[in-house]
Amino acid sequence: MQDVLHALLFIALFGLVFLGVMVAENVYARRHGRPGLYRWPETLANITTGFSYKVVDGIAIALFIQAFYLWVYDRGLQWNPELSVWSVLALVVFIDFCFYLNHVLMHKVRWFWNVHVTHHSSEHMNFSTALRQNFTFALSGSWLLWWIPAALLGFDKNWVLIAIEANLVYQFFLHTEQVRTLGWLEKIFNTPSHHRVHHGRNPKQIDTNFGGIFILWDKLFGTFRAEADAGEIQYGVTRMPDHPHNPWHLQVHDWVAMFRDVWRYKDLRILYKHPDWVTERYSTPPPAAQGKNNSALPT
Repeated sequence: MQDVLHALLFIALFGLVFLGVMVAENVYARRHGRPGLYRWPETLANITTGFSYKVVDGIAIALFIQAFYLWVYDRGLQWNPELSVWSVLALVVFIDFCFYLNHVLMHKVRWFWNVHVTHHSSEHMNFSTALRQNFTFALSGSWLLWWIPAALLGFDKNWVLIAIEANLVYQFFLHTEQVRTLGWLEKIFNTPSHHRVHHGRNPKQIDTNFGGIFILWDKLFGTFRAEADAGEIQYGVTRMPDHPHNPWHLQVHDWVAMFRDVWRYKDLRILYKHPDWVTERYSTPPPAAQGKNNSALPT
């Protein structure tokens, strides 16, 4: 119970910080001739989905994610390095690499995309967009690739928790159009410029710039796209949700669509293939589905 209370306290404290930053961004944009940066229905949906995500995630970490982490830790290498600059740096880099891999997986596998599509469904870019998350993250198993490799190596679970939360806090500050470029930092770190490309839905922008803190992973694995080479950025996904301001719909509509497709086509591969595989595989509905509406598919 104490771990749950700590998680909720963390949510409340950082929630106030994030809200303060959002207010400051809005004021800054207005003073520089950019009104309308925040649109109330979308901003409220972003805050609501972010709150529901973080509450469920915090409770899940307290109740079973950390317990499973310790179970794996006891069967791993149990490296458990002493606290130092180098061990902290190693953990930060390792956690970010795991995030990169997990992030790619969330774009390439429909089961995990059902969680992540919520974050990409905003048509605008401001700090509230960072909060547009999905409460099913902890329930879908999406966290396994982010947490468990560190357990196998033998990092302390409290260090890992701090590293993951720090990674997420860093990423919050990537969601803005008020910062254009950051000079030489663009070569090493993920920046607002790089992340704007990631949120684009035009062909040159889709599935690019997956890094959390570092952009080096994208440059190493060929998923990098500079903003100058990405064309005009249009935010969102190619098939937008029917109710973009309904927090419940934003978090469950793709799950409903996926299970509807599995039932329709009687094909379990839909669960682990890429999000638009069913469209490519079944270009026309089966006879039983003729005349019915096809499910909305993310891309």
